[in-house]
Amino acid sequence: QVQLVDSGGGLVQTGGSLKLSCAASGNIFGVNVMGWHRQAPGNQRELVATITNGGTTNYAGSVKGRFTISRDNAKNTMYLQMNSLKPEDTAIYYCNFRNWVAGIRRDYWGQGTQVTVSS
Repeated sequence: QVQLVDSGGGLVQTGGSLKLSCAASGNIFGVNVMGWHRQAPGNQRELVATITNGGTTNYAGSVKGRFTISRDNAKNTMYLQMNSLKPEDTAIYYCNFRNWVAGIRRDYWGQGTQVTVSS
């Protein structure tokens, strides 16, 4: 089992910045991928960014160049630095941890943190 606690959301004006954090605990060893997903009201949950335990990153086109994902493996914590925020970035942001056990993919989720960008 893996437990995730995400935090750092809040209210910010257009053009502002926020930094989200996700603290992981439990069986977090081995090959894994951590990521941030978001869900706005009336929309499906969408991928924002991912980072492997080796540091390889991937971003959605809508956030590339504005958001930076990182992780500190020693602290078992992942971050999302969000700059140049836009109203369309408003959503609940969820931390995700994915690994594979006996070849079976397992996904774990944080409780979500609200990000609101005012125009």
